[in-house]
Amino acid sequence: MGSGFAGLSAASMLAKAGHEVTIFEKNDQPGGRARIWEKDGFRFDMGPSWYWMPDVFENFYRQFNRTASDFYQLERLDPSYRIYWGKDEFNDVPGDMQALKSMFEEMEEGSAAGLDEFLSQAAYKYETGMGDFVFRPSHSIAEYADIKLLAASFKLQMYTSMRNHISKFFRNPRLVKLLEFPVLFLGGTAKTTPALYSLMNYADLALGTWYPKGGMNEIVKAMTSIAKEQGAVFRLNTEVQQIVVREGRATGLETTQGRFECDFVISNADYEHTDQTLLDVPYRNYSPAYWNKRTLSPSSLLFYIGVNRKVEGIRHHNLFFDEDFERHSEEIYSNPRWPEKPLFYLCCPSKTDPTVAPAGHENLFFLIPIAPGLEDRQETRDNYFELLMNRLQSVTGENIRDAIVLKRDYAINDFVSDYHSFKGNAYGLANTLMQTAFLKPKLRSKKVQNLLFTGQLTIPGPGVPPAIISGQVAAKEALKYMS
Repeated sequence: MGSGFAGLSAASMLAKAGHEVTIFEKNDQPGGRARIWEKDGFRFDMGPSWYWMPDVFENFYRQFNRTASDFYQLERLDPSYRIYWGKDEFNDVPGDMQALKSMFEEMEEGSAAGLDEFLSQAAYKYETGMGDFVFRPSHSIAEYADIKLLAASFKLQMYTSMRNHISKFFRNPRLVKLLEFPVLFLGGTAKTTPALYSLMNYADLALGTWYPKGGMNEIVKAMTSIAKEQGAVFRLNTEVQQIVVREGRATGLETTQGRFECDFVISNADYEHTDQTLLDVPYRNYSPAYWNKRTLSPSSLLFYIGVNRKVEGIRHHNLFFDEDFERHSEEIYSNPRWPEKPLFYLCCPSKTDPTVAPAGHENLFFLIPIAPGLEDRQETRDNYFELLMNRLQSVTGENIRDAIVLKRDYAINDFVSDYHSFKGNAYGLANTLMQTAFLKPKLRSKKVQNLLFTGQLTIPGPGVPPAIISGQVAAKEALKYMS
């Protein structure tokens, strides 16, 4: 159920093992949040736009004797991205490590050496976390009870916050923000996210930011191709409306296209939707109160914009940190409301890839992280669009209003209607200590013996690489059951 990255990953692994696999997808194309929208010569990635952790993708492709280059051309971006601090104030974050150290040293004397140590520790976390922790099904604490792993958990800094960890190495507030920013987009605050997640800084600064020519949907096409090669069948425009359970086993799926019998179900649909809507009450893993107490990652207000001229002074990836980072975080997590002066992200893939826009045009993707569950009105969206246009002009000097030839907005209500997303969240659960590993919603159903969950609301967490891993873990657990 569901053809997001986790669903495609699980389906490919199970079909490779010789099982008959059918993927039921509510929408008209595979990919879940990684769908594309095409109009008037523009092609927009509707969801993920950052390609980090290329080794995770390669690990998946290797399972099928393939490599990323069999499907798309990867380009490492240099600079990786630009951060705007205010009018005419910005840093281009280099893809080259020596240039990166030089930038750190210019911003804070002695910080190049601090970066070496910080990334050395982050590399250990990445190698241990991505090589061991994330591939555990996390059914119970017992999986983490061996002495070696308990010792590693302290070295991984599971019990220290990102904020405290970063402050040991750097004082310059801009360097601190640079290192904290992945936390905001992965569903947490630096105060509450374990320092384990500095592994994301290693992924960012050491492994690099990449771009698959054609866009992020090229990954979806690659994984769809692999799934079909293994024999998986896709049923698009087919929404699952109920999981039929008899005597503790899922026996069929009621869909908009009729009833389908099944021997095993892996749900890559939104976990809360599957748990609270597709299953009858006796077979649910959790209560409504449980779900309402979860700390969710942000939702997003998105704008897909086509302009009929080139936009100067921006890069492929652009982070606008010209307002109060801390205040915006509080408006997402501590005091949920529409942010007064939000940070925002602007992606312009046409800077790297001319195929995503007509000649001489630009493809722009604006994103404001917002709290999930807010009232989502068109008037609010329109007001924020004006705010973005004003901020873009004041910070970069670019006024694009008269050049806009295509515009689409997307926010909480759309996440709910298109993906049954719980409270319209965009990225799953926040990566707090109390929502890490075996403390996340369980991969395995407690009451339906042949039902598993996969994706961003269960292990290992939000993001494209973790979703791919989630599908691999779910498939491995399913194969144990069916062996």
